[in-house]
Amino acid sequence: MRRIAFLLKVKEDKIDEYVKHHETVWPEMLDALRRTGWHNYSLFMREDGLLFGYFETPDTFGAALDGMSKEEVNKRWQEFMAPYFEGLGGAHADENMVELKEVFHLE
Repeated sequence: MRRIAFLLKVKEDKIDEYVKHHETVWPEMLDALRRTGWHNYSLFMREDGLLFGYFETPDTFGAALDGMSKEEVNKRWQEFMAPYFEGLGGAHADENMVELKEVFHLE
C-alpha cells in the first residue's frame, strides 16, 4: 500500500459545520472511497482549519483521484463541500489536493 498525505484549508468560520458533516458522511460516498482504493483514510485539523489528510491506496494518488472523479456521488459531495474551503479558485477540494512528499516513516 502506498501512503498518501495532503493539505487543505477549511475556512475558520465553517470549521464546526465541516466537522459535523464528517460525523455523518454519506454512505454512498464511503462506498465510493472504498471501491476506488481509499483505505485507512483519516482527516486531522488544526484549530485554524488547516486540514491534513492521510490515506493508503494500492495504486498512485493520481489513480485514486481519477477513480473518485468518475463517481457521481463524489461530484455531489465535492460541490456540497466546496464552500467550506479556502483558496480553491473555483475548483473543488479534490482538484486542489497536492500530495506531500514522505520524508520519513517508522514501521
